[in-house]
Amino acid sequence: MPEGHTIRRLADRHLELFGGQRVTAESPQGRFAAGAALISGTVLESTDAYGKHLLHRYSRDRTLHIHLGLYGKFTDGPDAAPPPVGEIRLRLITGDHWLDLRGPTACELLTPPEVKELIGRLGADPLRDDADPDAAYARIRRSAKPIGALLLDQAIVAGTGLIFVMETLFRAGLPPTMPGRSLSPEGWREIWSDLQVLMRAAVGVGRIDTVHAAHTPEAMGRPPRVDRHGGEVYVYRRAGQPCLVCDAPVRTAPLAGRNSYWCPTCQVL
Repeated sequence: MPEGHTIRRLADRHLELFGGQRVTAESPQGRFAAGAALISGTVLESTDAYGKHLLHRYSRDRTLHIHLGLYGKFTDGPDAAPPPVGEIRLRLITGDHWLDLRGPTACELLTPPEVKELIGRLGADPLRDDADPDAAYARIRRSAKPIGALLLDQAIVAGTGLIFVMETLFRAGLPPTMPGRSLSPEGWREIWSDLQVLMRAAVGVGRIDTVHAAHTPEAMGRPPRVDRHGGEVYVYRRAGQPCLVCDAPVRTAPLAGRNSYWCPTCQVL
């Protein structure tokens, strides 16, 4: 599932392509035909990202909410749109560009109260200037759940996925199984600040890199990481491989329905 930096990049790109323009909206698949009809002919006024949720705000007070989930994806291109191929939930068209959406978990129009309710369910987003990290920490410090699971909870911290969580915990020297209530205020400030740095950098380059300068392939004389997710990381999907800092084998174990990754030497309480 795309993490928050990808949704932020999509929001920025869609505004660049269609912002201030009157769009034609269609649903070749048919599942969003009624919603597309309401958007068609309106102007895209703004876009926004809250965690893993993408919002398009159109004239006439209409807000399109999209959650890509595991299988959703966008494609776009210049000039005339090609003939529809596959299950296209939504197609946006202007005279200069087209955009197709396939396979999202959610593609729906929301009223202003529904938008407010959606945002109210989400935790603090490290990519947003209006985020409230104190509210997130208040929930973490009351919980005995593992810190790795808490940071993956979108109602506590929005936009973080497994890569950002596992890597930030490594950089903080904390095991993902540590109870949330054991996290000190200073430890939380370090984690929050690191999430902001890593996620904002990922927005800029379009991939997740988490290693410090001393541990890059160039600095260590090692081959670059080859993985479909891209990016240089310390522990994510490196189970059994040597830690880039201490050479201990990286471990993995189930956590909150996911696979967690950590170094048994570098991440101890």
